[in-house]
Amino acid sequence: MSMSFESYMKDMVQPMRDELTRIGVQELRTPDEVAGVLENQQGTALIVVNSVCGCAAGQCRPGVAKALQNEVKPDQLYTVFAGQDKEATAKAREFFAPYPPSSPSIALMKDGQLVHFIQRHQIEDRSAEMIANDLIGAFETYCK
Repeated sequence: MSMSFESYMKDMVQPMRDELTRIGVQELRTPDEVAGVLENQQGTALIVVNSVCGCAAGQCRPGVAKALQNEVKPDQLYTVFAGQDKEATAKAREFFAPYPPSSPSIALMKDGQLVHFIQRHQIEDRSAEMIANDLIGAFETYCK
């Protein structure tokens, strides 16, 4: 019995999704879901652009998990998956201007405004611990 490429990818990607959802990050799978939470957004929101790449696995997701153990953290936690939920990711990226598309990446928004953004090149060259510290600094600044 052969498995379709889509179902193979779904099986391969699910643990990467679970790594964030099991720590309370809500997946946004459609452009309407993204618009529903980010348009007129109040308070603080973290949006993780997830990816299948090694730096998402080794640095981005672990860095986010570590940062979310901080006492001060965003009110809402969301993720979109680049390359998997393409339309939802494209919609989320509309809120990250003027930054170019980047995956993985991490955005912190406050009352609908982008206040902190970590691009792929700032993830690739840093450890999970460094990314967590970067995020904690942003949480302490914008989420109190």
